[in-house]
Amino acid sequence: MKGDLEPPSRVIVLAGPSGAGKSRLAERTGLPILRLDDFYKDGSDPTLPRIATGANAGLADWDDPRSWLLDEAVAALSSLCRQGVADVPVYDIAHDGRVGTRQVSLDGSALFLAEGIFAAEVVASCRASGLVAEAYCVRQHPAVTFWRRLTRDLREHRKPPLVLVRRGLALMRGQERVVADAVSKGCRAVTPEEAFSEIRAMLES
Repeated sequence: MKGDLEPPSRVIVLAGPSGAGKSRLAERTGLPILRLDDFYKDGSDPTLPRIATGANAGLADWDDPRSWLLDEAVAALSSLCRQGVADVPVYDIAHDGRVGTRQVSLDGSALFLAEGIFAAEVVASCRASGLVAEAYCVRQHPAVTFWRRLTRDLREHRKPPLVLVRRGLALMRGQERVVADAVSKGCRAVTPEEAFSEIRAMLES
């Protein structure tokens, strides 16, 4: 039986570049999911970082961790691990802001997933608290990630097409840096299939 100091549930963190397949992988597992991208700051927040150079200069830099609310995300993760339930924001990228809240419940599951492009930011503090079961950085070939991200963002009308193409090219050039940063923060770089096999093994053990 688990001791009082050990959380009843633990989190599997899925970090990695936008478009690498984190959301699809999370859904395949059948586990409860916390969408960490819902913890973005609102587009009207004056503390949002801005792109300084290039074609998108002056626009909010949504790929900078400072555009995201780390403390709120960690609090939600802790609540899920310890109480099995958390109220979390619902973020609409097309509107650059929160449009409501929803409740995430583990329904007794001993494992759940937390996925998002800034997921690596939560690993150190959550691991120190004994909340982490595993932390992955999901990666694919940069060209595959670029195409998957672009088709998804165009389909969901996230931003004007030219902005999406320019952003996508910049992200493709920076993908190896993103992966290396996640690894430095405690994640293991894996393909979606490698992560899925390991998670399935956890569930079967």
